[in-house]
Order: sequence, then structure tokens, then C-alpha cells
Amino acid sequence: MTRVLVLNSGSSSVKYRLLSVGPGEAVRLASGTIERIGEEGSPVADHAAALESAAEELSAAGFGIDSPELTAIGHRVVHGGTAFTEPTPITDEVVAGIRDLIPLAPLHNPANLAGIEVARRLRPDLPQVAVFDTAFHATIPAEASTYAIDRETAGRFGIRRYGFHGTSHAYVSREAAALADRPEANVIVLHLGNGASASAVAAGRCVDTSMGMTPLEGLVMGTRSGDVDPGAVLHLRRAAGMSLAEIDTLLNRRSGMLGLCGDNDMREVERRVAAGDPDAELALSVYCHRLRKYVGAYYAVLGTVDVIAFTGGVGENSSLVRSRALAGLEPLGIALDPARNSGGKGLISVEDSRVKVAVVPTDEELEIARQTLAVIPRTDRG
Repeated sequence: MTRVLVLNSGSSSVKYRLLSVGPGEAVRLASGTIERIGEEGSPVADHAAALESAAEELSAAGFGIDSPELTAIGHRVVHGGTAFTEPTPITDEVVAGIRDLIPLAPLHNPANLAGIEVARRLRPDLPQVAVFDTAFHATIPAEASTYAIDRETAGRFGIRRYGFHGTSHAYVSREAAALADRPEANVIVLHLGNGASASAVAAGRCVDTSMGMTPLEGLVMGTRSGDVDPGAVLHLRRAAGMSLAEIDTLLNRRSGMLGLCGDNDMREVERRVAAGDPDAELALSVYCHRLRKYVGAYYAVLGTVDVIAFTGGVGENSSLVRSRALAGLEPLGIALDPARNSGGKGLISVEDSRVKVAVVPTDEELEIARQTLAVIPRTDRG
């Protein structure tokens, strides 16, 4: 078993998990979250303080960050652009490359870099690896990643489909294929949380995904709109006089389920639906209609589908969303078993469903740990 520390350094929090990873198994040794970085009144002034706090928590749990048993550190990095399409050992040049990509992820990459820089100072002797959210989607063909705008402008400003949630889609698509006993399966992954995305995965390779240049495109999310006519943005600018910052806030923070019904917690939305609330009913209907549309589109992209996998907080816990999202798709060979769906674990389709449907809890930290170990020379593993 090999110990790997996984760090997810966000804009206002640092999440960590220490894993012991071996062939076919993994054990969580310690985990935690340091929150409110830099907020007024918070004892955690910056990411350096947050990492030091995480190190103290690990030591208190008996797993010091200075332990010789620690083999490597894996870092979640949101945006790798076209430069980083696989897990990458961190060097000064890689740090510079991640910094160059800040314009594509201005809220996330700087925070990811802060965590990397502090961790490299704390353990300069350890191999450290950047695992990119966008990397799993780098296999998307040009016809799916290219937007139909002026090519020179698109190339100059990096406008194309990148996709996100890649570590989750990689992990879940592989687990779903194994669950269905079809190693080369074609899988549609529905990662449904406050952020939501879909992907079409052909025999382990992503060929399309719903999020685009940014995480705003695609499915209806907790506070994000998902797909919207770009003309609506122009209309809001011209007719409503809204600034770009106001439109950005509208689409990212005041839309989605929150914008439709005032709640972005699906549990509360479902409670209101059960009570007959028309706003909640419309919001849920819009949410599931968009899901069903993407399932149909990705069925067409893949040609044949072996497994549909639900994951994320909503995907793993909402039997109502799962049933509504797939309602009426029996002619495509998709049939849920109501009893299994209520249980919400493993395969939830009927025995003779041509397309298997599964609930697969995601584990992005384990995926990052595995990808980290995959690129570290065995001589560095202790």
C-alpha cells in the first residue's frame, strides 16, 4: 500500500484526503476541509495558513505531512487548457503553464496554484502531480469541441469546449463499466450536484461532454443556467442595460434551480413538488427535460449505449430525478426497476434492460491518487 495526499485547493477552502492505495483497494486514513480562507474574522488568512492547518490536523491524526511514509501529493487543478491533457508531474515549467491558463479559469487556477506552491515548500522532496479537471475530455474529437465561430478569433482567445468534472467522469465511467461487467462499455455519465455535467464515453474515451469553455454550459444546475441562447446575453446588455458583471452574476449565481424556484437544494425542491408547489414543479420539469435531452443526444453520439450512470449528490440520492430523467425512454432499451431505483445503489434497471442504469458514488480523490501514482516512477514510491 502506498500513501498519497490529495489536495483540492479552492478559492476559499482547502480539502485534503490521505489515502493508502494498493492494487484494487484503497483506505482513507485521514481527511478534512479548511474553510473561510481570507474571510473577515477567520483565523486562516491565506492558503499558506490553510495548508499549515491541514498539516497540523494530519499530525494530530497520526499522519504527519513530514512522514517518510508519504509517497506523493496529488493536486486537483481545474483548467489544463490544451497544454495539459494528462496527469503531469509538477515542475517550475508546469507551474508557469498553469499560471498562463488563469484567464480561462480566473477563480480556480490561482487557488490551485497557491496550494501547489505551499505544498512544494512543505515537502520539496516529494513527487507532486497536477491532475486536471479538463484532461479526461481532451479526447473529444474536433467536431464536438469546436464552436462555429470565426476560427481566428476562437484560436486567439482559446474559445472551444474543454469540459470539466473530468476526474469524476473518468472514475464513474470505469466503475459503471465494471458494474455492468462490460469493460469496453459505452457509458453516459450524469454527474449531478450543485454543478452538473454529462459525458459520452466510448470504451473509456470521452467523446462529448456538456460543459464547454466554462462550467456554465450544459445541464441545469443549482445556480447556473446551463444552455442559454447567446442572443439572450446580448439582449440583456442592450435592452436591460445590464453590465457584463451583472449578467455573469445572473447566469452563474442567480439562475438554475435557484432562479426558477428560489431553492437550489434538490431535497427542498422535491418536498415542495410533493406539496403541489407549481414553481418547484416547473423547475424540476425543466431540470429533468434537459437531462433527458442530453441522454438522447449522447445516445446518438455513441450509437449504442451499454450503461447510464448517475453520480454526484443529486444523482446518487434522488430517485425522483432519476426516474423523471429517463421516463419514456423504454423504446431506447432503458427501463428502471422502481424498487431498485428507490434503493439507489448499484444497478437500478430491470434485469432485461438492454441499457443498464447504475448509481455510482463518485470518488474524485481516489481517482486523483490513482492518476498521481500512475505517473510517478516506481523508484519514487518507497
